[in-house]
Amino acid sequence: MAGKRTVLTVRLRRLAAMLHEMREGAQLSKEVVSAKTGINVTTLYRIETAQARPQRRTLTAMLDLYGIGEPQRSDALQLLVDALRPGMARSFEDAVSEVYGAYINFEAEALSARFFQSTYIPGLLQTEAYALAVYQTTMPKVSDQVIEQRIRARQERSKVLIKDDPLELWVVLDEAVIRRLVGGAEVMVQQFTQLLEHTEKRNVILQILPFDAGAHPGMLGSFTLLDFPDPADPELVYVEGIASDELIEGHPEVRRYGVMFDQLRAMALSPRDSITMISQAIDELGKKP
Repeated sequence: MAGKRTVLTVRLRRLAAMLHEMREGAQLSKEVVSAKTGINVTTLYRIETAQARPQRRTLTAMLDLYGIGEPQRSDALQLLVDALRPGMARSFEDAVSEVYGAYINFEAEALSARFFQSTYIPGLLQTEAYALAVYQTTMPKVSDQVIEQRIRARQERSKVLIKDDPLELWVVLDEAVIRRLVGGAEVMVQQFTQLLEHTEKRNVILQILPFDAGAHPGMLGSFTLLDFPDPADPELVYVEGIASDELIEGHPEVRRYGVMFDQLRAMALSPRDSITMISQAIDELGKKP
């Protein structure tokens, strides 16, 4: 049932990594831990990969076996308490996938986000009319109620840009994003006007990758890199796909996407020239009959 699944959060991922390190430090295999605690091997795997949230008694049994004392013991127990708190995605779980729900939770606590988008304006920067046009076209068989929930989720997400400690956002858009009419000229003018307003924020940088830049590393698809204020929380990559989305961890793969983003922003127009291109697009749309 919706609402009962375990949706990944920053704290749950941190607890999973901590428990894996503790077991490795104790030099115990999952099979040995299972034999000594009665915890199923599959359950242990799911706990250590943040696919399941341990019950307090399960966590206590693991800490006892690993010989964990203070302050690590209290830290682990506190992480479990924190992991029980609903993330940003909780209100929208019926309308979003598990991976996307996890991404929303991570985004809400991230220090910075680097977006490359080749198809549409990133959700954080979308107007309601633009988002509606996107969903009605890309999800024609989804109910109006689900679409409304998804749009509301995007509006809630955008608050990370104006909170006390706002998300640092760097966006590179393929020029195709601003040339494609989504919802008609009026919708696009509203969307571009809002984009320009976002660029006035100190925490938002926007660049356009022009057609004449030629072939580029982002031609395989859109992606987002998130990093976090706590060094204990490693960077993540969120990759959008037609069939499914994916959250990627692991230094080599995350680094590869970081290098790709650096190449893309180097190939893109400067923020100032990108603003000029968007302003020109508004003027051109204003001349359409």
